[in-house]
Amino acid sequence: MKKLLLSVITLSASLAANAQCNELFISEYVEGTGNDKAIEIYNPTNSPVVLTGYLLARYSNGSPTIVGSTLQLSGTIAPHDVFVVANGQTTVEQGGTSPAVSPALQALADQLDGPYGASGAPTYMNGDDAITLEKNGVKVDIFGKIGEDPGTSWSTVFPYTDAQGTWITKDYTLQRKATVMGGVTVNPTTFNALAEYDSLPKDTWTGLGSHTCSCPVGINEIDNSVSVIVYPNPSNNNFFNVSSSETIKVIELYNVVGQQVIQKEGNKTDKQIKIETGNLAKGIYTVKVLFANNKTSIVKISIQ
Repeated sequence: MKKLLLSVITLSASLAANAQCNELFISEYVEGTGNDKAIEIYNPTNSPVVLTGYLLARYSNGSPTIVGSTLQLSGTIAPHDVFVVANGQTTVEQGGTSPAVSPALQALADQLDGPYGASGAPTYMNGDDAITLEKNGVKVDIFGKIGEDPGTSWSTVFPYTDAQGTWITKDYTLQRKATVMGGVTVNPTTFNALAEYDSLPKDTWTGLGSHTCSCPVGINEIDNSVSVIVYPNPSNNNFFNVSSSETIKVIELYNVVGQQVIQKEGNKTDKQIKIETGNLAKGIYTVKVLFANNKTSIVKISIQ
């Protein structure tokens, strides 16, 4: 199998980024209608991460400890890819008061959480519960503040409880900002959701399944077994095309210091995608192509 060793210039800025881009973290929080709830986890590293030993936990209503509310994760997250856990309430229970999760949200999940009554599964959060991602008992990311009951929800105004401002962790989707390159490992003094997350309207799931992050590609072995054609190359027309015999899932463009400058997703059938480059400086860029079959290929392009 042909391999390509991708190298980038290791400037001080990218070295600092690599120091943070070494562990999984929560990349999206969905608190929607009824049981339409999900947590997305991002792998910022250049290697697959096996989820053995990882779990999600919920600290309910200001509890300082977990009360049976954990979910052991299973599977593998590919480099720079995500893993979606959705609420597992697939049927209506409790006389209709515990609604089923929308099929569209279920379809986006890599793993479903336990159904109602399954030890208070983590994705039964309702805006006032802290959520943690843990590895072998060590917290690698914290959403919210463990031990604090904010009322109905953490909000937009200090002290970030529902006594001030607008609710933000209830009836919203929160996406981690691209500039965040690692999780919160120490319980915060205060939890300001908007410091690290962008807010989207209730029942917005269009971002689930991918995440944009400033973590550099770094030095990585890439499987180049799928042929990719990039043209025109050099490009001086403010665009280039990426073409392959395989269905393209995502195209990512990186500059010479390993910073991601473009990400464009394909649909379920795209084998050719046009990339607009009018806002980019002249230079050599790395095109990383992720395919629907989970293979990855790398090519270089000169933008003039």
